[in-house]
Amino acid sequence: MTYVVTQACCADASCMSVCPVNCIHPAPGEPDFGHTEMVYVDPRSCIDCGACADACPVSAIKPLELLSGDEQVFGDINAAFYDDREAGVDWSQPSFPIVEEPRERPLRIAVVGTGPAASYTARELLTTSSAHVSMIDRLPVAGGLVRSGVAPDHPDTKRLADMFTWTYDHPRTRMYLNVDVGGDVSHADVLAHHDAVVYAVGARLDRALGVPGEHLPGVHGSPEVVGWYNSHTDVDASAIDVSTDRVVVVGNGNVALDVARILLGDVEALGRTDIADHALDALRSAPVREVVVLGRRGPEHAAFTRPELLMMPRGIDVAIEADGQVADELAAAAPGSKAASMAGLPLVDVDWSAPPPPGRRLVLAFHRTVDEVVGAERVEGVRLGRVGTDRTVDVRTGLVVRSTGHRGSPVAGMPFDEATATIPHTSGRVVDPATGLPVPGTYVVGWIKRGASGGIGANRTDAQETVATLLADARAHLLPTPPRPPSPRGFARLLRSRGLDVVGRRRMKRIDADERRRGEQAGRPRVKFATVDEMLEGRR
Repeated sequence: MTYVVTQACCADASCMSVCPVNCIHPAPGEPDFGHTEMVYVDPRSCIDCGACADACPVSAIKPLELLSGDEQVFGDINAAFYDDREAGVDWSQPSFPIVEEPRERPLRIAVVGTGPAASYTARELLTTSSAHVSMIDRLPVAGGLVRSGVAPDHPDTKRLADMFTWTYDHPRTRMYLNVDVGGDVSHADVLAHHDAVVYAVGARLDRALGVPGEHLPGVHGSPEVVGWYNSHTDVDASAIDVSTDRVVVVGNGNVALDVARILLGDVEALGRTDIADHALDALRSAPVREVVVLGRRGPEHAAFTRPELLMMPRGIDVAIEADGQVADELAAAAPGSKAASMAGLPLVDVDWSAPPPPGRRLVLAFHRTVDEVVGAERVEGVRLGRVGTDRTVDVRTGLVVRSTGHRGSPVAGMPFDEATATIPHTSGRVVDPATGLPVPGTYVVGWIKRGASGGIGANRTDAQETVATLLADARAHLLPTPPRPPSPRGFARLLRSRGLDVVGRRRMKRIDADERRRGEQAGRPRVKFATVDEMLEGRR
């Protein structure tokens, strides 16, 4: 009996490194790696050893015979990937880096950020070299996207935090939290106490629609909405008003479906997750019955993955806005395609001027554009266009969410490419576009390096590339020489001299333990603190 990869797949290739028969693909180095919705087990080659399930950091790999009713479709999805592929010795094996010999003086590397990209980078440095790592974050807690970006009803994905805890706890790791690089300290300050700095600061901004009325209250970017229901300290508890029966989400990626699922979800079920208390309270009384998810292109080009749609919870009806072009595209969909996975959904004529029908409904609307956000003092509706026509329709709504992608923001003292919203680099080595020369001792990883694309697991191979470049530069003596030998004491003295309330590993763990204790009392995984002051209070 074969093992099967299911919806929670993070695609970080941990499973491939332990598979004795090389039956999980696409692997690093193969053309499809990082471009498919997930990785897949070849049922013809799998020997049922279970090594991949043990290695999976998010428990996404399960025996076929143990799949629940909703998950059984993943057996067919895994097998279908291999319908036109031949498995065998010609498949590439994942490449894993060489462990370097210890140095006379170990490198001291600063990693700015504590999310997936930062944690994979630190882990790579710790496991392949003798380097000491300083992890720096502007928040008093670690985790980045895993803590504040993963939907609260995706507990399997949140298990990545357990793997990253190994990195935070490593004896060669120092944690410097509640420290803002670019605000509290400069890049030059950090580099003066380290051999190199790796920026893993993500892409926190969203992309504007550029339409009239977008400034109205009630229009929010998906990072703000996701941060609101995940207790991100940057988002005020009262930031999102969900007192509307219909919500319009512009963009149809996985984050758009996350937002729809949370707004339409079973509040009692959400009450057993780590969702923010203020969001849970708001959703208990929210009248939201319909979320409309818009896409400019047709069903086959929807940005969400099939697993994300297939695992929409029961109790949420999923329908497609009726349209002749969409009906033709669904009818012509190739077997196994993304459009084919939607072929069984009902096509509905929607009266956008009327309240939504009873129940909870997700409506997928394709070939749609937002021409204008309508309202006087706040959002009252959106005017939608139909691609290729001059037809418009007004949709009544009190909440509009932009889910059209993320943008990185400039880092103080670093070059920045406004067009791609990334820091220019070569294989992770930051390059000054004005001179074409490397910025000494400075590297990037994650979305600030490659743009806001790829899931959490894509950061593992990305981190491998950046670390390989950094270590190669160290071997070639290309790293700058700090004014004095780097030491944690010197950096700590600098931070104290700035009057900073630095959160180290012990205080970080106290915050984590207190959140878990609060959760245990409420029958939940954790109850998060919603502000920095709450995190720091009484935990010095």
